Amino acid sequence: MRGRERAGVDLGLSDHDKETLRHIAKTVVENKARGKQVPEFTVDSPVLKEKRGAFVTINKLGQLRGCIGYVQPYKPLYQTVEEMAAQAAFNDPRFDPVTEMELPDLEIEISVLTPLRRIKDVEEIEVGKHGILIEKGFYSGLLLPQVATEYGWDRKTFLEHTCLKAGLPTNAWMEKDVAISIFSADIF
Repeated sequence: MRGRERAGVDLGLSDHDKETLRHIAKTVVENKARGKQVPEFTVDSPVLKEKRGAFVTINKLGQLRGCIGYVQPYKPLYQTVEEMAAQAAFNDPRFDPVTEMELPDLEIEISVLTPLRRIKDVEEIEVGKHGILIEKGFYSGLLLPQVATEYGWDRKTFLEHTCLKAGLPTNAWMEKDVAISIFSADIF
């Protein structure tokens, strides 16, 4: 994380739970890149069976290579990670699909999310702890908590970049008809 403070919060995932999720994400990306069948995963941990939102971020040599996730808890966490790993590696519209040759250079990061909470005052946003979702009409943009810490942003800069991600002007966060929600994540 470029020597900056760790972002996110502890959501009660054990080391074994995190290792299981990392194994699932890595297996999905490697098997699909090699044209192999992805095995069916089973988990024993009740936490991994809880419906949770999560993002999978793939970096190649320190640069973003793909990042996709669910903000809302649609599926059991282990299934969300399985699906989002495939989406981030092969269906992020910003990048070409991951190839087998790239596999040694990839790092996978998983962010397990807390539920969204709508806020009225941007002072509630704690950089490094919170991610932001900004919505206005059909526009929406989301940045994970670690983005602000990785770039050394303050709250205002974080809000501006989330507006840009939504396709809105940088100062849109100040408008009355813009909805701002925050969330935290366990990032590993």
